[in-house]
Amino acid sequence: MSVFLGGNAITLLENGSDYFPALMLAIEGAEREIFLETYIFENDGVGSRVATALARAAARGVAVRVLVDGFGGRAFVRSVMPGLAAGGVGVQIYRRELRVFAMRRHRLRRLHRKLAVVDGRVAFVGGINIVDDLTRHGPPHPRYDYAVRVEGPLVEPILHSVHHVWRLVAWAGLRQRRPQPLVAPARTEPAGNVRACFLIRDNLRHRRDIEEAYLDAIDAARREVVIACAYFFPGRRFRQALVDAAERGVEVVLLLQGMSDHPMLQYATRALYPFFLSRGIRLFEYRQSVLHAKVAVVDGQWATVGSSNIDPFSLLLAREANVVVDDAGFAADLRSSLERARANGAHELRSGDWGRLSRLRRAATWAAYQVVRLAIGVAGYGRHS
Repeated sequence: MSVFLGGNAITLLENGSDYFPALMLAIEGAEREIFLETYIFENDGVGSRVATALARAAARGVAVRVLVDGFGGRAFVRSVMPGLAAGGVGVQIYRRELRVFAMRRHRLRRLHRKLAVVDGRVAFVGGINIVDDLTRHGPPHPRYDYAVRVEGPLVEPILHSVHHVWRLVAWAGLRQRRPQPLVAPARTEPAGNVRACFLIRDNLRHRRDIEEAYLDAIDAARREVVIACAYFFPGRRFRQALVDAAERGVEVVLLLQGMSDHPMLQYATRALYPFFLSRGIRLFEYRQSVLHAKVAVVDGQWATVGSSNIDPFSLLLAREANVVVDDAGFAADLRSSLERARANGAHELRSGDWGRLSRLRRAATWAAYQVVRLAIGVAGYGRHS
């Protein structure tokens, strides 16, 4: 269930150029406790600066707890983790399993969230890993992504969630059964006037919360739905919700990857293009750099920023976290940012584009679609799509 809390200050952070300075400022000012969760923690310029700041915080007596996914953070375990641990930072790895082709469900359940909470006072939620966008993908344009900085009552459920997962991993990995209380409880006094809620996806009580929030917003849309999504492979129910919105006169705009770091999924997504285009949905591919965003704006009022893609990995397998904001000002900021991305780096596709593709390209697209569908079925989740 979505529980909206008022009294928040929520700042939109566009790309690493906004996010990392804000995160570093919070870490450098920490006095009591830091939680950081991420899927990837790279050993590059950004990763080195964040790791150094975390170690400095630990050296001045701050309780620092870093949780990194065991698959996304394989390099982290070898290159960054030893130095952090030696510097007094508490580090845990979520499911340290390295078999890339394992299709058993529990091995596919990853920690895909990107969260940070400092002193129970300020939190960060989004899709940005601890990685230098420019060095990873090459200049001159960074990987395109978003996060939010949160102060106010919404920090409490975010802190509760990171603390809960930290304790679960500690119990599972180290068999620590003693309670691990918070050093710095959440500060819940009002910090602004924005209403927002914090949503997670897990494999227990919150399996479909993020998806349901999207579907409720799309079903209620009357004017416009704008979705920017890195990995887009929605199930039937989600696809139908978008079509229904378009049929009742809502402008539905999808901003998707045109330059992908996972070509198989990109090709599978393109197999859905004729379906959407023939039903009046506008499609744009962002081609200036890799689009890594997972955001949406509906009717200039409802907005979401987080780690959850609209694909089976995010909606059915991984631990994810999104903030949903009910605020016209924030929604306008995010929509304007997406408009700039669309105008400066995206190409709109038309219905005739599919027909102009070579037979080989179309065959490759449909083959990728079938491979992804097969992988979903093997993992045991085909009934949801």
